[in-house]
Amino acid sequence: MIREDLREKRLFFDGGMGTLLQEKGLKAGELPEIWNLEHSEEVISIHQAYIEAGSDIILTNTFGANALKFHDGVYSLEEITKTAVAHGKEAVRRSAGGRNVYVALDVGPTGKLLKPMGDLAFEEAYEAFREVMQYGEEAGADLIHIETMSDTYEIKAAVLAAKENTNLPVFVTAVFDERKKLLTGADVPAFVSLLEGLRVDALGINCGMGPEQMIPILEELQRYSSTPVIVKPNAGLPKQRDGETVFDVEPDAFAQTMRKIAGSGAAVIGGCCGTTPEHIRAMTAVCLEIPYEPAGKKNLTMVSSYGKTVIFGEESKIIGERINPTGKKKFKQALVERDMDYILREGIRQEDNGAHILDVNVGLPDIDEVSMMKEAVTALQGVTSLPLQIDTVDPRAMEEALRVYNGKPMVNSVSGKQESMDAVFPLIQKYGGVVVGLTLDETGIPETADGRVEIAERILKEAEKYGIEKKDIVIDVLAMTVSSEPQGAIVTLEALRRVRRELGVHTVLGVSNISFGLPFRPVINANFYTLALYNGLSAGIINPSSEDMMQSYDAYHALMGLDENCSRYVAKYGAKAAAQKEAAQREAAQKAMTQETAKSLGNAVPGGEKGAEMLSGELTLKTAIERGLKEEAPQMADALLKTEQPLEIINTYLIPALDHVGKGFEEGTVFLPQLLMSADAAKAAFEVLKVKIASEESGTEKKEKIILATVKGDIHDIGKNIVKVLLENYSFDVIDLGKDVAPELILQTAKEQEVRLVGLSALMTTTVASMEETIRLLKKELPECKIMVGGAVLNQEYADMIGADFYGKDAMKSVYYAQELLK
Repeated sequence: MIREDLREKRLFFDGGMGTLLQEKGLKAGELPEIWNLEHSEEVISIHQAYIEAGSDIILTNTFGANALKFHDGVYSLEEITKTAVAHGKEAVRRSAGGRNVYVALDVGPTGKLLKPMGDLAFEEAYEAFREVMQYGEEAGADLIHIETMSDTYEIKAAVLAAKENTNLPVFVTAVFDERKKLLTGADVPAFVSLLEGLRVDALGINCGMGPEQMIPILEELQRYSSTPVIVKPNAGLPKQRDGETVFDVEPDAFAQTMRKIAGSGAAVIGGCCGTTPEHIRAMTAVCLEIPYEPAGKKNLTMVSSYGKTVIFGEESKIIGERINPTGKKKFKQALVERDMDYILREGIRQEDNGAHILDVNVGLPDIDEVSMMKEAVTALQGVTSLPLQIDTVDPRAMEEALRVYNGKPMVNSVSGKQESMDAVFPLIQKYGGVVVGLTLDETGIPETADGRVEIAERILKEAEKYGIEKKDIVIDVLAMTVSSEPQGAIVTLEALRRVRRELGVHTVLGVSNISFGLPFRPVINANFYTLALYNGLSAGIINPSSEDMMQSYDAYHALMGLDENCSRYVAKYGAKAAAQKEAAQREAAQKAMTQETAKSLGNAVPGGEKGAEMLSGELTLKTAIERGLKEEAPQMADALLKTEQPLEIINTYLIPALDHVGKGFEEGTVFLPQLLMSADAAKAAFEVLKVKIASEESGTEKKEKIILATVKGDIHDIGKNIVKVLLENYSFDVIDLGKDVAPELILQTAKEQEVRLVGLSALMTTTVASMEETIRLLKKELPECKIMVGGAVLNQEYADMIGADFYGKDAMKSVYYAQELLK
């Protein structure tokens, strides 16, 4: 029924649960979910207060209830979950007065970072969510609300758990920062494309911000989403008043901003941390009469990774073709030997040369394509933020890749054969993706443009049966080699033009197929590529390392006014012309020298041969670390030990690489997965250096000790673990006390280990009091010890109020503070 309501009217959520539980006596560090069993009436009364304030949807007191947290304890997860839903239902019975009020199973994050960034496997996260969701449905929950998420990969695990194990509607909200990004790097269109591909019922933003700060993110969500949008702000920023945590946006001010948010098209609105029944009552009073219009359809063809979205449009996109064994002897050997670093290097090289999407094809007769595809997709997403095109004819390999893929991929491909459509479309329906439709069927590839357009139409009609829209289909009209099909190029170009104009869908081509069997293929390929672009090619599968193809691409966009003021062309080829001139002058100068003089000059160049290696674009230890190649980094470190001292290697390669990636992370050009993969590569290289020489001789001894802990009552250690990885890579000795750590243990450890810096983390509003208690104890007993804090519910002002010495807005800022303090 809630799906029908979403089409007809705006719905109102409730507000904060933890805020009111604290008012009723919830102690610092006490688990809120236990109150479902020990303080039933208090929980029911909170639900009643929100219903009476006008809420259409109330959230169960299960935010932190999952299989990772409630196993082998006093209370079972099943008991807690089913009781929580029963409390919601009882509150509806008592207070709804015949009005439709829905009870939503509230599902928060696990508190862990998923592999490869963290230690929680995707399927383990899936299982943790599955269990609580099944209990929720059995107890009678009306929908599942997945909220306060910061990682698209964890979101995907939760949504799949809901979709595959229940029949309930699914709402999802995440925590964006002021840069409109999630913790792990996803921007708004990446978030939207993932969730629309997974077919959630509503999506949006909650927590982390007050209502005014959420307006720009709402505008971005509205620009891309065809799905109803949810907005649930905090009641402003947390402050300290008379020893208590309060929020700075009062109900009337909250309501007026929510009125603007409703008027901007938000379909479901409510409150998060700090909001009370008074906030919700004021909000519903001013928003009830605002006209409601369902979300309009956005005809955008989007593919995404965890951190980057590619939107098909006027400018053609480049799909890198090099991760494909066809005609590549070295690549075939790499697949047989499971040489993943070879595959990663190919991906990195294509990204550096201008690819927007990477095609991934690992099909060989003598390998396990299912496991190799899964491994390749996972590994590539650790070193590049580019979206991937999953390229396979094996449905099992396709599904495995779609399941572990972090984002909304391209899928290559489905054909007009009924067998193919029957196998592929259910996978696209389930996991999402933009699928390539090949214009061939049981009779082969039509010789005419009419025949290929007819198959394209048939593919589109069949896709409709699965709810797959035209925007999620791109058509490949197939390039036939002109050496055997003299009219092949003409037919392909006509079909390309007609598919774009008559069917209104985007197109893709494997461009180099046109020249098979001909000499000097780059000439044919580049000219055909230009013709295809002119006739409506949306994305060409090409080699971005081919100078001929890239010149064709760059020149076309400059000539057609798609490169404003030819700025990209000038930047690229102006610099190239200067470099060619410099190279010519250098060559002329070298010819005038004797061979011995030239060798002497080469040795005088900073970095010697390695400096030249970097200039020539070859891989170095620094670039291996920057790109997260954790297999190659230690090998290169070992090779460098033959000629350089460990400390020199650390100062020349490791630290500059980490600094470069850290700066990129702060500027938003590098995302968290890349940051952590880079840290892993540096750690692997560092281990080699430690083995080779004693620390007292090399100067690589650990710096001072730092304690890290997630405060009492909080099980969310994502932020803490990220800081730990980075501090260790800068040679700090990190004492990780884990999560749910009592203040007394932190103090005791700090005294025993003579620690001068403690880092505290908290995610939930209800546990910030534990952080303050810990700070107060440390300040009293160990005043010389400095304390840095971080977490989604914190800000600089609040950190100052609770007595912290430093607020780490992100992980790298914590590293910089430690470096400055403990130098």
